[in-house]
Amino acid sequence: MRGPHNIIRLIRTGATMVRTGAMNVVLDAFDAPAPLRALAYTLGWPFQWLGYKGDPDMPPATRALTALGPAYIKFGQVLSTRPDVVGEDMAQQLRVLQDQLPPFSRAEAMAEVERELGRPVSELFSEFSEPIAAASIAQVHRARLAETGEDVAVKVLRPGIERAFNKDVDAFYFAARIVDLFAPGARRLRPMDVIEHFDGVVQGELDLRLESAAASEFAANTTGDAGFQLPQIRWELSARRVMTMGWADGTAIGDNAALDAAGHDRRILGERVLSLFLNHALRDGYFHADMHQGNMKVAANGDIIAYDFGIMGHIDEYTRRVYAEILFGFIKRDYKRVAEVHFEAGYVPADRDVDEFARAIRAVGEPIFGMDASHISMGNLLNYLFEVTERFGMETRTELILLQRTMVVVEGVARSLDPKINIWEVAHPVVEDYIKKSIGPRAVASDLLQTAKVLARFGPRLPALMEQALIAQSQPPSSDKTPLGRRSAALLGAVAGALATLLLVQIF
Repeated sequence: MRGPHNIIRLIRTGATMVRTGAMNVVLDAFDAPAPLRALAYTLGWPFQWLGYKGDPDMPPATRALTALGPAYIKFGQVLSTRPDVVGEDMAQQLRVLQDQLPPFSRAEAMAEVERELGRPVSELFSEFSEPIAAASIAQVHRARLAETGEDVAVKVLRPGIERAFNKDVDAFYFAARIVDLFAPGARRLRPMDVIEHFDGVVQGELDLRLESAAASEFAANTTGDAGFQLPQIRWELSARRVMTMGWADGTAIGDNAALDAAGHDRRILGERVLSLFLNHALRDGYFHADMHQGNMKVAANGDIIAYDFGIMGHIDEYTRRVYAEILFGFIKRDYKRVAEVHFEAGYVPADRDVDEFARAIRAVGEPIFGMDASHISMGNLLNYLFEVTERFGMETRTELILLQRTMVVVEGVARSLDPKINIWEVAHPVVEDYIKKSIGPRAVASDLLQTAKVLARFGPRLPALMEQALIAQSQPPSSDKTPLGRRSAALLGAVAGALATLLLVQIF
């Protein structure tokens, strides 16, 4: 319950923030008002001796969150994807947050597997290793299937992690409520929204069936992608607290020396990582949102292998089209079109001047195109673009923030493989191909077909709807002033529109 007992947890949290030096850093990142600063120090300063010391070699914010435990580490990771909330500098610090925690014992992991799968581990696996990676929510073991001898990775949630997270999240909600009540000036920081976002992310990761489903959907989308592999989910050996997938056997994509020794062309690998991400984001609208070096390997044949599907990004079809047109406009240096797309999408209020906005966008694009190819960054371009659009009244769009953050990470991986990679040259064919398929004549025909399919489902009901609308319209004219009359008129218009659309589809 979100009651006063959470004050003890908040005092320890504040004490740790003060002791590690993170308090000022965090308050400055949020541009916190004076009342909130006073409240934070009241809860933390007198009790700093109760705070955890943490690792003095870490930056203050990451030092504090690591010392406070798994829920706080995960909170920092989630906030690293929201520079719109914490600012770009703080987000950058949180991206390097180490997710390495002491593992729980092999025996505990085996007991969890047996409870979830309902069979002894010895019947399922002929081998079950010590933990090879331990994170804030789960850890991974390498195992061998008893039946086939196939090597697999078994991910197991930490024992009691749900209860521990729920207790800490409960305290987070309590803190957000205090901020709302006693620091009205801080409400613009949307503390309750931030905690609700975090709660939703964590609750999803606490059910490994959802991660398994994400991996399965991602695999279905990318089946035909050359040079890309995903480990297969073993559904019969997966449950809410256990996930089993094929073992990703390959060279770490962050180990350039090993890649060179294996004979891989790092230039090709860098281009492949970038083009795969853009294809997934634009073509599918569903992308791996945590594509750092620790989540990818290179197979012996040069294929990129991705794993760990706890954070996935989703973009709807309309937003993808807008995003592609914006990128393509920058590639073509057509800043007026980029500005028009923002207005057409409703991203920028209609009362702003489109020509003035186009000039502001030119100020973003031209310096980037004047750079050497090795310094051009699409991620930085989007970051600068968001700064400009914010000045023109554009509201924050969370899905684009996650896309931009992932773009920065993917670019970093690509540049670590090939420092001279030209981001625009790699992006151009991918974006252009998507534009042709989603915005040209074929896209119009496809949209009409989809509309017809939806309307066809209502075909059997159209006669009755038309009769109902005509009867309603036959009432005295004065009834048109009533809500019922207006609804009947709207219904008649909708039915007529549906019939007209169906007729047009039949004609064409």
